[in-house]
Amino acid sequence: MVNIGVIGSGFIGCTHATAINNSTRLNLVAIADVNEQAGKKAAEEHQCKWYADAEEMLKNEQIDIVDVCLPTFLHEQFVLLAAKYKKNVICEKPIALSLESFDRMVNATKEAGVKFMVAQVIRFWPEYVDIKKHYDAGEFGEIKMVYANRLAQHPTWTTWHKDPSKSGGGLFDLHLHDIDFVRYIFGPAKSIYAMGWQSETGCWNHVVSNIEFKNGVKAVVEGAFDMTENFPFNMYFRIVGDGRAVEYNLSAGLNLEDVASAKRQEVLFATGKEPEFAQVNQDEDAYQTELEYFADCVENDREIAEVPLSQSREVLEMILAIQKSLETGEIVRL
Repeated sequence: MVNIGVIGSGFIGCTHATAINNSTRLNLVAIADVNEQAGKKAAEEHQCKWYADAEEMLKNEQIDIVDVCLPTFLHEQFVLLAAKYKKNVICEKPIALSLESFDRMVNATKEAGVKFMVAQVIRFWPEYVDIKKHYDAGEFGEIKMVYANRLAQHPTWTTWHKDPSKSGGGLFDLHLHDIDFVRYIFGPAKSIYAMGWQSETGCWNHVVSNIEFKNGVKAVVEGAFDMTENFPFNMYFRIVGDGRAVEYNLSAGLNLEDVASAKRQEVLFATGKEPEFAQVNQDEDAYQTELEYFADCVENDREIAEVPLSQSREVLEMILAIQKSLETGEIVRL
């Protein structure tokens, strides 16, 4: 069993805690959160200890992995804390709001001799895994166009999301999911041009990014954090190739909180054939798969090949290029 300590008892912290408890390979030792009410409640629900101070948790508990599930602006502080105690660390996305912050985290974990991974859960999402498998097999031939979107109402459980200096807004917090996946599947980007809408607090909360990759693939990626009331959380991905295409769509309740109500399907299309519904395990918890993958890399001292830090840095570079394009109205070349 791999022992894990979670820092943060908010929506994503509890999502991770549930995934850990559902695993036969992982053991949730404790949850740390300065909010006593939220922290105690989460610890009670997930049957583990609660600490008000994350450092006290690291001093007192036998922990193999620190799982940082805090607001973005706190990531660096607690990744560096984990490195100080020579703990392997997985940290939620967006990993940072600047390359300098990201580099400090990477350097600290390298110096400590511990493993470090950014929690990009879409790389472990069953349908996205299946789409990459078909792409890697060359089944789409020449790619004509790629389109992805992720549309949501603004998070209702926080206020810090509205502050671009703390969250980066929808550009960093939501749009990044699909930017990460298109980088993962198509490789390095060549150029980006973006258009968007900026909130009154300065967050880019509705963004459309036009990306050309070095391999010639072109993609349009849309992300929105301020959809109208009752608009369901939606994520969509489509590849149109030479005689073959794939489409994936998920529609769920408000901000994905009502996961049980989600409707999702992946369909493969080919000229001259009937549409084929992908046979993937929709009951698989991508968060659990992600955490078990990282635990396996830690336990067996394996390279983190699915989410290498070099790619996480490139994704952050792409997000910053999108921000620059939004601010200047110009094409940004990478």
